[in-house]
Amino acid sequence: MSKQIKDRTYRPLVYIASPLSGDVEVNTERARAFCRFALEKGQIPLAPHLLFPQFMNDDDPAERELAIFMDVILLGKCSELWVLGDTVSAGMQAEIDVAKKRRQPIRYFNSKFQEVESL
Repeated sequence: MSKQIKDRTYRPLVYIASPLSGDVEVNTERARAFCRFALEKGQIPLAPHLLFPQFMNDDDPAERELAIFMDVILLGKCSELWVLGDTVSAGMQAEIDVAKKRRQPIRYFNSKFQEVESL
């Protein structure tokens, strides 16, 4: 292992939840910016809603259900759930509900990336 890798500090894996549906282009850019924000805060961001639409059809109910199942599995691997935006979509609410049930820490950020109590 290289010295550079050994010298790196611990970075927790955080699950990124933000809206995607609606204005998909704008929401994708915001999710990417939120991932960058998390990275700059010393986290490893995980945003399945940026990955899964690359090969899954969100309009197919069976594929959407499978994607949500996979989201929940990945959420369980993360130390925290970070929620971004001024609104919470149905998919985001499902992720929040699972994190609450598991007692995972949840942090909320408004659309200006300012931490808030809740959305």
